[in-house]
Amino acid sequence: MVKLKRRFVCQSCGAVSPRWQGQCEDCNEWNCLVEEAAPTTFSARHDLQGGGRPMALIGLDSDVALPRRTGTGLAEFDRALGGGLVPGSATLIGGDPGIGKSTLLLQVAATLARGGRDVVYVSGEEAADQVRLRARRLGLGDAPVKLASATSVRDILTTLGGGPAPALLIIDSIQTMHSDLIEGAPGTVSQVRASAQELIRFAKQGSTALVLVGHVTKDGSLAGPRVLEHMVDTVLAFEGERSHQYRILRAIKNRFGGTDEIGVFAMAEEGLTEVGNPSTLFLTQRDERIAGATVFPALEGTRPVLVEVQALTVRLASGATPRRAVVGWDSGRLAMILAVLEARCGLSFSACEVYLNVAGGYRLSDPAADLAVAGALISALTERPVPHDAVMLGEIALSGEIRPVAHLPMRLRESAKLGFGEAWGPKSTSDMGVGMTQRHFARLSDLVDQMLGRH
Repeated sequence: MVKLKRRFVCQSCGAVSPRWQGQCEDCNEWNCLVEEAAPTTFSARHDLQGGGRPMALIGLDSDVALPRRTGTGLAEFDRALGGGLVPGSATLIGGDPGIGKSTLLLQVAATLARGGRDVVYVSGEEAADQVRLRARRLGLGDAPVKLASATSVRDILTTLGGGPAPALLIIDSIQTMHSDLIEGAPGTVSQVRASAQELIRFAKQGSTALVLVGHVTKDGSLAGPRVLEHMVDTVLAFEGERSHQYRILRAIKNRFGGTDEIGVFAMAEEGLTEVGNPSTLFLTQRDERIAGATVFPALEGTRPVLVEVQALTVRLASGATPRRAVVGWDSGRLAMILAVLEARCGLSFSACEVYLNVAGGYRLSDPAADLAVAGALISALTERPVPHDAVMLGEIALSGEIRPVAHLPMRLRESAKLGFGEAWGPKSTSDMGVGMTQRHFARLSDLVDQMLGRH
């Protein structure tokens, strides 16, 4: 009898090790290796040709009706999805505990159910009465949503297989599901993978839009095996600070639309409300000129969003170690901007503590924000405010050169719509035609001269 091989699978990253050890060699997590049964393999001489079912092959130009999207009734949710739910698709939504994932999906389920769609909501973390209490608190108690509290994938599929397939199936959450086809506790890598595979197969066969709720790790990434993100069609991240009112639904992966689209919501007593113009959320009152504050027109997918970048510098006594604190931006990129300002522009931040903040809990990853950050730092250091009706954008190179940014006309049109009259940035050959006064800078030192009045 062949002895079965033992293998240990990391519950954080899915790495496989032939023996148990305290720390995973791939992700460096401790006490995360769990023994699982080795998968069955085919013999190398096994002939897979013949005995299968032939497939129907079609061409790209075949006259086949494409799947139609289903609007959820929440415009911001549809925007993040690329236009709505696609029948037979699988969507994974993740976020921190208490951020509002279950509230958002309950509102989507109630809206579709009121519109005549067959919606099933399966909760593996709460009892059905708890979900009903939340729905009643949100004013959704009369919605004809079918609720169930279950963790067995076999029970769920047996129940749904007895009648017509629902239009929407919500599983909250995939880490609580259990498949009896394999061994392992719920939440392990093998169980999450097997449970998701069975549910996705059911959704594809019955043209059911499947939405899976996923937990996140302490660093904000989706928990479970990485293959789970490859199995689904769309991955959405629900971001935001619990202390802030606003939430951002961001598309990380989308096979039916573009990525980096966002939907903005505000948490209120009646649940999550949509925010049609998010630019007004991340801007403070700009009636007065304030040193250390600039405005940057960010771009999220096809939506421009104006955010305020705030900087503060505090001079220290000689010998003290200065501190660098960043909220909403990359700390490594801040260090690079400070180095360029010192090496190329002659400004000294070595004796100052530097604090940088993106207002409203927004998180910037666009390199075009370099110039706005540099402008806020220069303004805070010199106590010279930037004009309150000016926006700044541009990528800064290590040489001090200011490089062009993508989709400049779209950014400036949004700025002009909100009343901004000046645009400070790199030279551009595109005809923007937005009616704004443009100040062009070839190098970062030119911006310093402009702000210090050294023309």
